[in-house]
Amino acid sequence: MNSSSSFAGSPNNPDNTSNLVPQESTAELVAEAEKVSAALERVREHIGSVIFGQEEVVEQTLITLLSGGHVLLIGVPGLAKTKLVDALATVVGLDANRIQCTPDLMPADIVGSEVLEEGESGRREFRYIKGPVFCQLLMADEINRASPRTQSALLQAMQEHRVSVAGQYHTLPEPFHVLATQNPLEQEGTYPLPEAQLDRFLLQVNVGYPDLAAEREILLKTTGVDEAQATPAMTGGELQAAQRVIRRIPVGESVLESILALIRNARPESTDLEEIRTHVAWAPGPRASQALMLATRARAVLQGRLAPSVDDVVALAAPILRHRMALNFAARADGVTIEDIIAKLCERLA
Repeated sequence: MNSSSSFAGSPNNPDNTSNLVPQESTAELVAEAEKVSAALERVREHIGSVIFGQEEVVEQTLITLLSGGHVLLIGVPGLAKTKLVDALATVVGLDANRIQCTPDLMPADIVGSEVLEEGESGRREFRYIKGPVFCQLLMADEINRASPRTQSALLQAMQEHRVSVAGQYHTLPEPFHVLATQNPLEQEGTYPLPEAQLDRFLLQVNVGYPDLAAEREILLKTTGVDEAQATPAMTGGELQAAQRVIRRIPVGESVLESILALIRNARPESTDLEEIRTHVAWAPGPRASQALMLATRARAVLQGRLAPSVDDVVALAAPILRHRMALNFAARADGVTIEDIIAKLCERLA
């Protein structure tokens, strides 16, 4: 990272006036951002030793963690989604648990339950046994196979970072992140996630097939006697420190205006784009704007830059908006997809 990069509000960058950093703290922030960027480079190298050909997926997942959010990974089986979560837990130094979601999974199977115990004195009392949600990195595999009742229990954990059992609240460890997976092919026996829960995911990351070179590397490095294992590159405490640094990164006025323009143009009632008015059934709310503000900062630091740009907004528009919008029947009849709509919105930012 180049420590001479211009910050918002500096003489070299007069247009950037949002989130001004006091002059006396600028040097300190630059040093902290450089330290975070170097640590993240190590993280990417360590993950790259066990995950091949999914650089964009890894980057967007790390952006989610740096932003303090949750991520929804969508892809067909066999694309290393579960392995990515396992590798992340090891590399970033987080305590991880895994839940295999099925229709018969109950809320108590996630958040835990109270059991009646009898002590040596013969006195009976309830003792709370924590569920697998009490971890720092929770993988919810095939989340759409869990019933709505179970999904609502997970929703509370995602939003409030606590769960309620028998009228008592229990706080989850910090940091707390949910990395959920979903299979886009087989939809029988599934329960589509409600809009409220989808909105709690900072990003929806579509996991595609690896290219030829990556798949060749997979064959060579994962089918022999010895297979590479993920190794730690940072700790949970360092991740929390990085999250605090991300929130202090300044955002220029042009980036702020781009975020506002993108989100507001996605709403049929506040845009002059005919495609949006005709094809969009419901649109993103302010949480999408908040997600973009955080994610653009994280992407900038992850790539060794000291301030986000409009290019970051364009790059993150799809993973942030695709699960926060829905099309109507007219769009389906016209063959219009969410990706088409988002591309049209990004054209306005060029």
